[in-house]
Amino acid sequence: MIAADTSSIVAYIDGEQGDDTRLLDSFLESRQIVLPPAVLSELFSEPKLPEIIKSALLQIPLLVILDGYWERVGNLRSKILASGLRAKIADSLIAQSCIDHSIALLTRDNDFRHFVRVGGLKLF
Repeated sequence: MIAADTSSIVAYIDGEQGDDTRLLDSFLESRQIVLPPAVLSELFSEPKLPEIIKSALLQIPLLVILDGYWERVGNLRSKILASGLRAKIADSLIAQSCIDHSIALLTRDNDFRHFVRVGGLKLF
């Protein structure tokens, strides 16, 4: 099981080639993919997202938000910011979902490297 980030899903939808999109295709085919809830929100924020894509995305299971999640997100982001590094709120939400479930994140977004160093996020 693996979690997918918005960057890899958008690249996949756009038909871009890369290790992440090939892996995503394989994980989708074997139904071994989950989404952090913030990823679904980011994807649905695209005004021109076709309904067929929305329907397909809704078939992918979401990671459950666990008790204390919001505090852990804030603490994680605070640690990263205190280190002088960048931590977008959406990335913080995504990273904490994966950390809570001990699941690796498939992404092409380099900003998640801070969450690996400071928060223990696993990248695929």
